[in-house]
Amino acid sequence: MTVAPKERPPLLPDRRAESDFFVCDLMDAAPKGDMASMEHPIFSLSTKPDRNVRRYEHGDVFVEIKPSADGLATVHDRDILIYCISQLMAAINAGRPVSPVLRFRAYDLLKATNRMTNGQGYEALKAAFERLSGTRISTNIITGGKEEFNTFGLIERATITRETRDGRMQDLEVKLSDWVFNAIQHQEVLTLHRNYFRLRKPLERRMYELARKHCGKKEEWKISLPVLQKKCGSVSTEKEFRRLVTSIVEEDLRSQHMPDYSVTLDDSDMVTFRSRGTVPVAEVAIEQIPLRGLDLEAYSQARIAAPGWDVYYIEKEWRNWITEAPRDPEAAFIAFCAKWYALRGHPR
Repeated sequence: MTVAPKERPPLLPDRRAESDFFVCDLMDAAPKGDMASMEHPIFSLSTKPDRNVRRYEHGDVFVEIKPSADGLATVHDRDILIYCISQLMAAINAGRPVSPVLRFRAYDLLKATNRMTNGQGYEALKAAFERLSGTRISTNIITGGKEEFNTFGLIERATITRETRDGRMQDLEVKLSDWVFNAIQHQEVLTLHRNYFRLRKPLERRMYELARKHCGKKEEWKISLPVLQKKCGSVSTEKEFRRLVTSIVEEDLRSQHMPDYSVTLDDSDMVTFRSRGTVPVAEVAIEQIPLRGLDLEAYSQARIAAPGWDVYYIEKEWRNWITEAPRDPEAAFIAFCAKWYALRGHPR
């Protein structure tokens, strides 16, 4: 009698289920990603070394990513940045001072990001740090109101500050790039579902990031398959990319494994993400932010921050730029006006 092979579950096992008291609890540091790299294809989808230089253009924005000899940083390497961003945002929300330099246990990072804690897990972590520090980016994407034209790494360095007797990393020190730290300081981040770390396929993770960024709390978001491929940074053929997306769509139809959003693909090659209603309520979609909700004093301060400019025009640009309601809209708008003036000067 032939026994049919057991079907592999769509999500990785939850390795955090067997955590101990000393593991950093992500209930207090909800996983968060920076919006700039959620929007643009910074990370490689390949599980093999990707040494190709890539350049993406969308409107006036460009991103050029150059690998080191170890290859481009991957979608799974991004877990490290998510962990660092999450810890810093938790500290900011608790009113504690933060810096771009973080110290933590390698074990805590592995557990929090649902990775294996055996020798293979530690070696994979070391390789991820090398790719993150080696990948160089040139872009004019704005983070924290600052437009970058420089070349920089995703992390400046990673140092093993303590090892076990057999040479395994134990305590780590990581210095984030100014670009990433700017995004954290200006809270240009979004909360991710905890099952993000359980998604098996790099493409699933990338599709979720895009849905989280663009759909937010809206009922649905549609994107054509060719544009989705461009935003994912996939180098597959159009036919292969359609097959990969179709496979994810069919799996989600069976198991509803994609976090926060369902995904469908129709005959006209339109991909539709629909909210499952699980995105945190605290993160308000832009259409829920009233167009004229600022007090009169804010406009007076805005005119001082950006002399000569029409502050109502800047306000419109600001509301198009933000993706979630700031805690202090007046202060956030005035700060945006100051950065607007710093970048553009007096209107001609």
